[in-house]
Amino acid sequence: MSSSSSWLHQIVDLYPPGSSNRDWTCQYCKIIQPPRTRHCHDCDKCVLQFDHHCVWLGTCIGKKNHCRFWWYIFEESILSTWTVALYIESLHLDIEKVWWKDFIGVILLAILIFILMFLLLLLMFHTYIALTNQTTYEVARRKRIFYLRGIPDRVHPFSKGICRNIYDFCFTRENGFVLEAVPPIEELEARAAPYTCRDLFCCRCC
Repeated sequence: MSSSSSWLHQIVDLYPPGSSNRDWTCQYCKIIQPPRTRHCHDCDKCVLQFDHHCVWLGTCIGKKNHCRFWWYIFEESILSTWTVALYIESLHLDIEKVWWKDFIGVILLAILIFILMFLLLLLMFHTYIALTNQTTYEVARRKRIFYLRGIPDRVHPFSKGICRNIYDFCFTRENGFVLEAVPPIEELEARAAPYTCRDLFCCRCC
């Protein structure tokens, strides 16, 4: 009971003042969720810093494996680029082949280029949310998440600057389960102010 009470007090300090306990409690797991946590219906568990459930990997992407997911997309992009280059080179070889083999090769090449474009877009998107300390769920459901309502669209509430965001993203396993508090509204309103020349010297942008 004492540990449950201390956990509740710790969670209360992470949410904005005036938040309701009903918004913190998972209706499936019956546990008090820290900010940026969501219940995954496929895995039937709550995931800290939930990004999405990957059907290809069969697991959720969250705080502990988001960086490894980024590297997985990066390696798949390199592999697809290498395969496309090999296909293009094979089509330019002066070897007599049956016409239908060249036709199948062109179709496979078109499919590979489509997959490569999808992987590159996915890589660019996850690079962007890593640099701004966001998740796919927060970007897609920003207006439905109660503690993100009223925050200007161009303000990323959990961003600590590009350098710190990259460090936390890459070394999250060493940091452990660090719970992030929702910044006060005063700080978020200050971030929404237009940039000035002084902000560039103060590295406000990074």
